[in-house]
Amino acid sequence: MSFYVYLSGEIHTDWRDEIQRGAEAAGLDVVFTAPVTDHDASDAAGDHLGEESQKFWRDHKSSKVNSIRTRTLIEQSDFVVVRFGDKYKQWNAAFDAGYCAALAKPYVTLHNEDIGHPLKEVDAEAQAWCTSTDQVVDILRYVLKA
Repeated sequence: MSFYVYLSGEIHTDWRDEIQRGAEAAGLDVVFTAPVTDHDASDAAGDHLGEESQKFWRDHKSSKVNSIRTRTLIEQSDFVVVRFGDKYKQWNAAFDAGYCAALAKPYVTLHNEDIGHPLKEVDAEAQAWCTSTDQVVDILRYVLKA
């Protein structure tokens, strides 16, 4: 039986690849899913619905189209990893964590200690706060092999 893990959040580093390689090396039966990680493609997800003169409406349409993928994959997952990077404020990742909490979907956060304070409520609902991808893989190993 495969364990489905959704990898939410920051798109500017290779943290997803690190977790996937670690799970593979540990011999874990995990299927990973994620949002669209091509920033331009994500921003343009609703462009086929017609041109907008105001940026707000373009963003609104694209966010609605993106939410089809995000909601579906989070709901289908067994576990979610929510990554917050240092460079950008990932409001979408915070939203995904809140969605997980509302669904009682198990999730862990992954971020550095220096942004722990602004994420204290998000971390408080998480099953764990990780500071490295190795810690995420260790949790997956424990959950699947203990």
